[in-house]
Amino acid sequence: MRAIVYLATGFAISLALGLTGAGHLSPFGDHALLREVCDIALIVSVFGAGIAVERRVERSSWRLIALLLAVGIPATIAATAGFAAPVMGLGLSAAVLLGAVLAPTDPVLAGDLGLGAPSEEEVGEPRLSLHTEAGANDGLAAPFVVGALALCAHGGHHWVVRWLTLGLLVHLAEALAVGILVGWLAATAVAALRRRGAFGPDRPDGVPRARGLIDGLVLAVPFALYGACELLHTYGLVTVFIAGFAFRRSEHDVRLHAHVHGICEQAGRVTELVAIVAVGLMLSWHGLGVPGIGGWLLALLVIVVVRPLLVLVLAVGTPLALGERLYLGFFGVRGVAAVYYAAVVAGSGALPAHATSVVVWTTLVCVAVSIVAHGVTAKPLTGRWLGEP
Repeated sequence: MRAIVYLATGFAISLALGLTGAGHLSPFGDHALLREVCDIALIVSVFGAGIAVERRVERSSWRLIALLLAVGIPATIAATAGFAAPVMGLGLSAAVLLGAVLAPTDPVLAGDLGLGAPSEEEVGEPRLSLHTEAGANDGLAAPFVVGALALCAHGGHHWVVRWLTLGLLVHLAEALAVGILVGWLAATAVAALRRRGAFGPDRPDGVPRARGLIDGLVLAVPFALYGACELLHTYGLVTVFIAGFAFRRSEHDVRLHAHVHGICEQAGRVTELVAIVAVGLMLSWHGLGVPGIGGWLLALLVIVVVRPLLVLVLAVGTPLALGERLYLGFFGVRGVAAVYYAAVVAGSGALPAHATSVVVWTTLVCVAVSIVAHGVTAKPLTGRWLGEP
């Protein structure tokens, strides 16, 4: 519900600015601002998501998460493109690009549906899968967006081999290696500093006395790492998620994990507010009409049909009950990650102006529908499907 308030606030301000003749923000003219705002929100959220993944995860859970990532992203792209090309009148390349933009689920808006602070207690498998998938697929969608942009710009297939080897395999391997290394180094550095008393003795609740110092160090890691990835031309969001994941497995003090996760969660709520209000500020009555009936139907198709059916198929053979599968399938929230990639498309120039407008506005419509639909149903459906109060 929090995100609904943020979105409505931004939209109300946008309408008020339009009525006064002051104009409003545009996802095209202000795409760089929108991209940076979403970028910051995602960096904080995926690092926190990596830290929150429990140390002990069943093999069946890893199998389902791997399927959701390896099969879920391409399948979502294919289903979206298969609908958008004939129904919305988009060319194949634009339809594929729209599918890539809408493929990732979102750790920013799915935070309340996934895992809480790190602990040694077991968590339900659907929450674990939803959380881990959302943290990882924001970055894993990047090579598919890059490939779709190459298809839009060059057509044909001569770029495919280079994309598969360099854009997909090499850069993902770099992201994995760098993320593991930085996560381990960060955990090692924190442990060494604590042993030497750099933070002072902890309070009884486990919070370091020199809280400002450790908080600054924690927030510096993902942003510095992301900046380094920009220089290395590798996938920053994948690397940051892996770094948080590796930090959790290299530093064994669960109280420190909970504290670090709390820092990311607090920062994430602030950046979520800014990002979703910014999305609301971009909305306009004209823009919401650009996707047409087909674009609004696509939003419902992705949320209510494609994602749930995909999860029901991939979860065959897992110990998940039907309610847990429905929970995992329905709550594939579309949010800040999709908006980030839409801002990339808006500034890319890879498509003609009309196709770019349709792709960007359809993404914003899907995100708005997801925010409202998932925000309203989160509490009652979670209680019904997971049996939680």
